[in-house]
Amino acid sequence: MTLIKSISGIRGTIGGQTGDTLNPLDIVKFVTAYATFIRKSHKSDSNTIVVGRDARISGEMVRNVVCGTLMGMGYDVLDIGMATTPTTELAVIMSKSAGGIIITASHNPRQWNALKLLNCEGEFLTKEDGNEVLDIAEREDFVYFEVDKLGHYHKDDSYNKKHIESVLNLKLVDKEAIRNAHFKVCVDTINSVGGIILPTLFEELGVEYKVLNGIPDGDFSHNPEPLEKNLGGIMGEMAKGGYDLGIVVDPDVDRLAFICEDGKMFGEEYTLVSVADYILSNTKGDGNTVSNLSSTRALRDVTERYGGTYTAAAVGEVNVTTKMKEVGAVIGGEGNGGVIYPESHYGRDALVGIALFLSSLAHKGCKVSELRATFPTYYMAKNRIDLTPSTDVDAILVKVKEMYGKEKDVAVTDIDGVKLDFPDKWVHLRKSNTEPIIRVYSEAKTAEEADAIGKKLMQVVYDMQ
Repeated sequence: MTLIKSISGIRGTIGGQTGDTLNPLDIVKFVTAYATFIRKSHKSDSNTIVVGRDARISGEMVRNVVCGTLMGMGYDVLDIGMATTPTTELAVIMSKSAGGIIITASHNPRQWNALKLLNCEGEFLTKEDGNEVLDIAEREDFVYFEVDKLGHYHKDDSYNKKHIESVLNLKLVDKEAIRNAHFKVCVDTINSVGGIILPTLFEELGVEYKVLNGIPDGDFSHNPEPLEKNLGGIMGEMAKGGYDLGIVVDPDVDRLAFICEDGKMFGEEYTLVSVADYILSNTKGDGNTVSNLSSTRALRDVTERYGGTYTAAAVGEVNVTTKMKEVGAVIGGEGNGGVIYPESHYGRDALVGIALFLSSLAHKGCKVSELRATFPTYYMAKNRIDLTPSTDVDAILVKVKEMYGKEKDVAVTDIDGVKLDFPDKWVHLRKSNTEPIIRVYSEAKTAEEADAIGKKLMQVVYDMQ
């Protein structure tokens, strides 16, 4: 497996040949390059780097290599232990550190791990900064510190608590309304850090809960991506009755999916839509929103219902947050269940999403399925084209753009792959940041039509190879 180096970080499988996987030697190289970049950037006076990790089996090994390398580069390490991605982001902000490294492969299976790199604002590196880190690593343009200038190591397990406190202090998180609603929820924390932090959040909110797959040992009981095909366990538990809401997070707790009281999926794409509806209904004046090009049109519809303006960004959290800052968005995120609420911080945060959703549900006093029915209904198809070493993805996307660019009823966007917007549907083709594939996402008013337009474009691509 070739190492994947992208805007999403450095990602790979554990074990194997150097240069081909995420192994100790390559971890040292990329962490050293990152430390070199942070020091050269002069964006912070701090000499501390925060390190947090999810519960993956390889997490302890990777953490030890990461921390030792940072110390060898003269940086003090603030190790916050097993913590969510948003917790680590907030820890950088709260500790005023120079940066942070999150050790997580997000939704990838157990044999994967990754290094997600943060700047001094607790946000992912921009594409330009990430490319500079990769260039430094390629040239091995770095020098380690002498013995008297080595960094120091400090462990601090308090940031889970601080994260929860920050969520509870958000103005639109109505703690009293949630407590008075006496919610009972079932949550699947997929054997990772959600099993550590979410029970405490529920207890603080007065929510009764049952945890599935709660032991944070990294031995995932099912495929960790929070998609319907992987969630038979919790959907079956919800179908038994007795719960108001089902909640699913991924291993690093930045993605969030809901399940209705009857065991049916609320819809991953509608996590952001529902939270945005609540935020916009409590926002004075026009409220702008942002999601990426592969997210549902329902967010645009809800935003315009409240008189706001919707803007699409390229896929990738840093692209979404950059666009949110440009347009002054009050809420944004990604259709994969990622909620970004600037009142908290510029990062996807499932804890924030849960607290805001429960606040909305408490105020509306309805069932989750009834809330879902208030939003515009679209159906999305998510397909993929596996790439071969000889596939020229850029050339294929250019040809697709040329094919449809002359059609009057098609709006073509090429800021990230190629998206074709038809009056009643859309299809988006782009090269994945995390896997050697072309993602083909499509959406329409029916599931059949969404799948059909996606398959049509896939056949166009196959014919070009």
